[in-house]
Amino acid sequence: MTVDTSPAAQRPAIDPAPAPLHWRERLREYARLTRADRPIGWLLLLWPTWWALWLASDGMPAPWVLFVFTAGVWLTRAAGCVINDYADRWLDPHVERTRDRPLASGRVSGREALWLFVVLMLAAFALVLTMNRLTVLLSVVGALLAASYPYLKRYTHLPQVYLGLAFGWGIPMAFAAIQGHVPAIAWVLYAANILWATAYDTWYAMVDREDDLRAGSKSTAILFGRHDLLIQGVLYAAMLACLALVGHLAALGPAYWLGWAVAAMLVAWEFVLTRHRDREACFRAFLHNHWVGMAVFAGLALALALD
Repeated sequence: MTVDTSPAAQRPAIDPAPAPLHWRERLREYARLTRADRPIGWLLLLWPTWWALWLASDGMPAPWVLFVFTAGVWLTRAAGCVINDYADRWLDPHVERTRDRPLASGRVSGREALWLFVVLMLAAFALVLTMNRLTVLLSVVGALLAASYPYLKRYTHLPQVYLGLAFGWGIPMAFAAIQGHVPAIAWVLYAANILWATAYDTWYAMVDREDDLRAGSKSTAILFGRHDLLIQGVLYAAMLACLALVGHLAALGPAYWLGWAVAAMLVAWEFVLTRHRDREACFRAFLHNHWVGMAVFAGLALALALD
């Protein structure tokens, strides 16, 4: 038998391009790209935005403002997921948890992802245009934060901190929309959210720590190393201290402090879950923060309603 030893024969075979997806399948992949099937990210962005809306309004906000910010949270979170996967298309194929994502697997192209990101951000901006000038100007900063966050994990170990900056930007925007300015209490609430997001996203990063180390990605989980649980405790304690200062500054009643105490107990349970640093336990702790945000909101909303 004759064996072809020419250079052309020695080159690896190129896999054929995947067959075009049916439009229903394509929409399904777009939904997966925006994490429409995983509401946890939307909820973690929603709760601090609602904290700010209720606090700025001294109770239930106006229906249109509530709609604009709630829909805006979903749209910007979806857009953030798209641009995150676009930025991570070099990394996701090497991480067990993410290698089947639409961009990493090639079922959605980079160009499609960028167009989807633009459409989502334009829809969010159209809603913001119904608010006052200060809110519109602040939304531009928010868009820059959301678009640039995914690229930080290549250059710094602190992308989780930057996520907190981006995820909490709805707080000053909410005060601007309702009060026409951003008071000091809004920045204290914003600081609480930065600390909270850094902490819960560190749980998330602890799930991928080994894969990230092999791929050359960076995160707070890698930076904290064996001191991760200790530093997590400091972050959550500082977050709860900021929320306590918010309660003091706003002179909130007992219902708020009850919600604060429930949130503190829920945080303590996360450390029970993650004491052995198991991947599954760290992911459960990340998901658990939805209840922390809800507890704070319930206490805040009830305190304002009873005032």
